[in-house]
Amino acid sequence: MARHDGRTAAQLRPLKIKRRYTKNAAGSVLIQAGTTTVLCTASVESSVPPWLKGSEKGWVTAEYNMLPGSTPTRKSRKVDGRTTEIQRLIGRSLRAVVDLEALGEQMITVDCDVLDADGGTRTASITGAFVALVDAINTIELPDPKRSIFKDSLAAISVGIVNGSPVLDLDYVEDFAATVDMNVVMTGSGKFIEIQGTGEEATFSEDELGKLLKLAKSGIKELTEHQKKALGKKWPQVA
Repeated sequence: MARHDGRTAAQLRPLKIKRRYTKNAAGSVLIQAGTTTVLCTASVESSVPPWLKGSEKGWVTAEYNMLPGSTPTRKSRKVDGRTTEIQRLIGRSLRAVVDLEALGEQMITVDCDVLDADGGTRTASITGAFVALVDAINTIELPDPKRSIFKDSLAAISVGIVNGSPVLDLDYVEDFAATVDMNVVMTGSGKFIEIQGTGEEATFSEDELGKLLKLAKSGIKELTEHQKKALGKKWPQVA
């Protein structure tokens, strides 16, 4: 299938991951997937939510927002239902690969602020948030430094059916035209964390679902290699 930007069906948009983009956050990453650009900053607090006090367990959470200038028409700063759903997705995804007991009673918040939106903002946020989280954890004192805090790595990608064909990493034009749109969150070892799939006034078959998941797996594998390259020697040892 010929895509409007010349990519093959299984090709990611050009990806850039720049660490330490800001100086104050414990971890900060600017991630660019095509023209979608997200700033992920991770902050550490020496306290946990009330329900975790005394548990000797930590917490990882996330906030997400699209900045006013990220879209052609001004995006309101008001937190809407979509924003809440996405930031919960990011938080769930990060916690799936972190040993909260190994973190101790500390909380890390990863803020994902979309600077330019051209499709795939939630998936780019998750992929960048993991890198920012790794850098943040490398700055703090852990209860047992020898204990691995990460159970696995984490990345996310979109897939969909556009003009009747499964494609990887949809931009806005493709997302708008897609009859099926799916976001897939996976670990670096190939396990699923979350699958969000929707038929846009359409249905999809089990065979099409299999093709979409196969595309997603290939994309996650490539994204994981980008994360490894960005982190270098900081790439975490998983439990």
